[in-house]
Amino acid sequence: MSNNWPYPRIACALLISVFFAGVAGAIAGGAAVYYYLNQQADASIPVSAEIRTPLPTIADQRYLEDGTIPRVVQQISPAVVTVISIIPGRRSFWMRAADQEISGSGIIISKDGYIVTNNHVIEDAQDIFIILVDGTELEAQIIGSDIYADLAVLKVQAESLPSASFGNSDFLQPGESVIAIGSPLGDFKNTVTTGVISATGRVIDTNQGFQIENLIQTDAAINHGNSGGPLVNLAGKVIGINTLVVRGNGYSSDIAEGLGFAIPSNTVQAIAEQIIQQGYFSRPYLGIRWQPITPSISQAYALPIEWGIYVSAIIPGSPAEAADLRPGDLITAFEEIAIDENHTYINTLFSFNPGDTITLSLIRDNKLIRLPVTFGETQS
Repeated sequence: MSNNWPYPRIACALLISVFFAGVAGAIAGGAAVYYYLNQQADASIPVSAEIRTPLPTIADQRYLEDGTIPRVVQQISPAVVTVISIIPGRRSFWMRAADQEISGSGIIISKDGYIVTNNHVIEDAQDIFIILVDGTELEAQIIGSDIYADLAVLKVQAESLPSASFGNSDFLQPGESVIAIGSPLGDFKNTVTTGVISATGRVIDTNQGFQIENLIQTDAAINHGNSGGPLVNLAGKVIGINTLVVRGNGYSSDIAEGLGFAIPSNTVQAIAEQIIQQGYFSRPYLGIRWQPITPSISQAYALPIEWGIYVSAIIPGSPAEAADLRPGDLITAFEEIAIDENHTYINTLFSFNPGDTITLSLIRDNKLIRLPVTFGETQS
């Protein structure tokens, strides 16, 4: 066959032509699609929407994205326990009622088995059990409790338990992110909720003659069964023990949400350490029976004071007897702290320490008297 045959050159020229035609067609087609899409976009989307940056859907999105909250939960959860209290049923003339089971939460604070929870979780309990995160059930004993701070310390016989450490609650700031962990309703163990510190220094009236003071307010969801569980900061430190939630004020049908309260960690740590050391938390002791005086009571009985307490009896051998307090005295102040709607008798008394000597102001036979008194010590 001759090398001068023209067909290969013709075939090559045809292939090159087809190639460049395809490229040109692709460019033209792409340009047409781009123009069409731009026209459609311009017709339906405002220019400002094209450059708008989406906002985070939740306040702590950055902590979820960088793994902070999951890491803290993974760190703390093994130390969170479910607390089961068995309250013996009351016996009536005909029969004995069935035992009642109450559930709450707690946090292990030492590897040898000390646990902090709320006093109201274990109050009147005959038997107490704690359930670890892995389902292990252990019997617990009460080391001591303080009804006025709503705290209790339990102990289980175990070693090398996972434990949590306390942070400094004095440095908390409103808006700081927090995590609540507990067992709501006793069934949903180690449930995690998040929120912020809504406020600090809150005071809640217990309707039992005293107030729980200096509470942390949070909007992290707290439900029945969360009581006694930890409130944790993003450094993985326990900064509070969840104690109650407020749904309303009793004077309105409005239902509030996101009003949870926790006992500050500095209070928890001070009380827990003393209970572990001596089996109880020491409170100042005066030794009187008393009744509160309010403006309505004062008006009803024509009393010379609006706020204070009425001394109904003196306990023999008490600091009150040594100070010559008498039934019928109307106590109005401890040192310069006047008893009023913001300072109940119990809270005013507890602002001092056992062994302190202070001056009581009181009304006796319509005369103002000041008496020195030295407080004794009582186990809360």
